[in-house]
Amino acid sequence: MELIKVENIIKTYHLGNSDVEVLKGVSLGITPGEMVALMGASGSGKTTLMNILGCLDRPTSGQYLFDGQEISRMSVNQRAMVRNSKIGFVFQNFNLLARTSALENVLLPTTYSDDGLSSKQHRTRARELLDQVGLGDRIDHEPSQLSGGQQQRVAIARSLVNNPRLLLADEPTGNLDSHTSEEVLRMFQQLNVEKGITILLVTHDATVAGHARRIIRISDGLIADGDAPTPIAAVVCGAKSEFKG
Repeated sequence: MELIKVENIIKTYHLGNSDVEVLKGVSLGITPGEMVALMGASGSGKTTLMNILGCLDRPTSGQYLFDGQEISRMSVNQRAMVRNSKIGFVFQNFNLLARTSALENVLLPTTYSDDGLSSKQHRTRARELLDQVGLGDRIDHEPSQLSGGQQQRVAIARSLVNNPRLLLADEPTGNLDSHTSEEVLRMFQQLNVEKGITILLVTHDATVAGHARRIIRISDGLIADGDAPTPIAAVVCGAKSEFKG
């Protein structure tokens, strides 16, 4: 069964007396364990589609099935429950709280978690994740005390703390230099191969998209094409793993 199944999604925004159709009948599918890039230029509709896939918004019409659930007609609160329990987010600007430690930033999604774990268990998991992304000695550091790459690693750890089915990464290397970008993208590949997490990279950059197994291109609110899956396991396994568990 597909983790994501989108059929004829249309999204229209009402701006004054005008209707602007941003998505014009998008259909696509992503299976569990895939690493896919959603690639498009500014204004192509990729951010709008990402917001729908991430349960941040809902379509004007069409169907969106995520993990077997019909998302399209859910209320704001219902979408929030799905989002918090099944989806992790990584953003270009990291979106970390200032004057808040790396550990507390990672713990933020657990505030609204209904996974049955205690506060102590959540803290243990957050510590383990920071250790796995190479920041076990930085758990008490605030964002201002961390490099851009380290901040993005904190954001990745945060995105994983609730054991999501899907990780959405929106231009995750946009504020990083080329060397750090490669490290972060390699980390996503390892998460996909070693942990089996489904990952969707949303990007305008062909170099970033090239790290995925499959590229779905969107243009003018329509899916332009989608490449056949390509293996990345050999590339990832040939490098030193970032993860210890």
